[in-house]
Amino acid sequence: MSADKARRIIDQIRWRSYEETLMILELMPYRGCYPIFKLLYSAAANASHNKELDKSNLKITKAEVNESSTMKKLKPRARGRAYPIKRRTCNITLELTDISFYADLCKDIEDYYRDYRPEVFEKDDDYPIVYNTELRIPTWINRVKSKDKFKKIVSHYMHLSNRMCEEIWDKK
Repeated sequence: MSADKARRIIDQIRWRSYEETLMILELMPYRGCYPIFKLLYSAAANASHNKELDKSNLKITKAEVNESSTMKKLKPRARGRAYPIKRRTCNITLELTDISFYADLCKDIEDYYRDYRPEVFEKDDDYPIVYNTELRIPTWINRVKSKDKFKKIVSHYMHLSNRMCEEIWDKK
């Protein structure tokens, strides 16, 4: 499938949750939806099996399509002529992020400011607001980030005629 045809689909699913994306891909009328559906399903299965994450907390944070190699053939035509045929391929990259990790991190930040920096924490109508102009990160945040929690999982997919090559790794 060409990169333009894949981008038409990928643009619709970027920044959506995993379950919402599956519904969209099932209902879209394009032929390229099925390989992207399989890629997303495989990436979520790897995230839940390898990192023990809940699929309902996954969100697509990065989805990109890049052009790949082009296979060139010649089609014989009348009077000994030949017309070139180009079979275009593409690389599709999906990045799934566990949104519950960031929710826990925000809760820890609010607790930190409530306990240790009450002058920058203000409570208004049961909605906590943190006023912070500093760019320093406290040392306890580094401990939260260094836990063995899943942050991002990236899946690469190359659609080349009927073959599928897939890699998956943990990107921190």
